[in-house]
Amino acid sequence: MAEESRVAVRNVRREGIEKLKEKEKKKEIPEDGVKRGQERIQKETDAFIKKIDDILKAKEQEILEV
Repeated sequence: MAEESRVAVRNVRREGIEKLKEKEKKKEIPEDGVKRGQERIQKETDAFIKKIDDILKAKEQEILEV
């Protein structure tokens, strides 16, 4: 379940980056805007992956206590 969630988050990251690159090709945003966007997407991805890992750890601890 946790791995599926990580994959889903990574898929959203990939889609977001693809959209940024499409906008760059259409000259809707500059190259540095794409770079900032990618960094922001990566930061959010890392935060969500950490939340998933924290939830998994808590669940594992809960199971082990029983």
